[in-house]
Amino acid sequence: MSITIATWNINSVRLRADLVARLLRDEAPDVLCLQECKSPVDKIPLETFAALGYGHMVARGQKGYNGVAILSRLPLEDAGHRDFVGKGDARHVAARLENGLTIHNYYVPAGGDVPDRDVNEKFGHKLDFLAEMRAWFTDTAPEKSVLVGDLNIAPREDDVWSHKQLLKVVSHTPIEVDTFETTREAGNWVDVTRADIPEGQLYSWWSYRARDWSAADKGRRLDHVWASADIAAAAHGSRILREVRGWDQPSDHAPVFASFDL
Repeated sequence: MSITIATWNINSVRLRADLVARLLRDEAPDVLCLQECKSPVDKIPLETFAALGYGHMVARGQKGYNGVAILSRLPLEDAGHRDFVGKGDARHVAARLENGLTIHNYYVPAGGDVPDRDVNEKFGHKLDFLAEMRAWFTDTAPEKSVLVGDLNIAPREDDVWSHKQLLKVVSHTPIEVDTFETTREAGNWVDVTRADIPEGQLYSWWSYRARDWSAADKGRRLDHVWASADIAAAAHGSRILREVRGWDQPSDHAPVFASFDL
């Protein structure tokens, strides 16, 4: 059975419900994971998505901030969530499909503007969040699982438009990259996107601040799809839908896709 999973930081699911519907119509993933929904769960426009065949949802939400949702046209059950760093933020949710695949959807904190936890509490929050993820993966090795989301770190030199210029910019600093990689390695997760697309510049986010984001092309790969080692070989067909960043009133992120034969 082939299952296609997509992840997308939507930057307000209610504001961009029409864009979500367009993606579901045009691309028809089996599962779509959304981050930064900025909505209580009962205000997510599930009726709009159910009309397109996506009547199953597991989500955690809060008004105006954060929020993660898993939409599916396949039946799924709530597999719980974790409150990382004890802040009560809606930044993680998990769901399990009938075939036993568990999908984890994460929205890792952005970390503010200054890469120094002594002067920037948000940066410390980000590092602590990742450290708790790492501890969880160390204690409980993931099996038959896919982890997706806006992880807010571009780990490789070719995941950013300029490695040299971004070394001191939050999302690509050495401490973040090292923490990111040790977190991934703790669970023996495989970076599915880069396994499928091993070479070349690859981005999933372009700042709203750019006057012409496409021409400037100063992107970063902040959105990720990981697979547990036992199913990583079943992954294929990874792609980033860059063109979605150019839709009317877009999110600043583009959706990332991967398929699995399970």
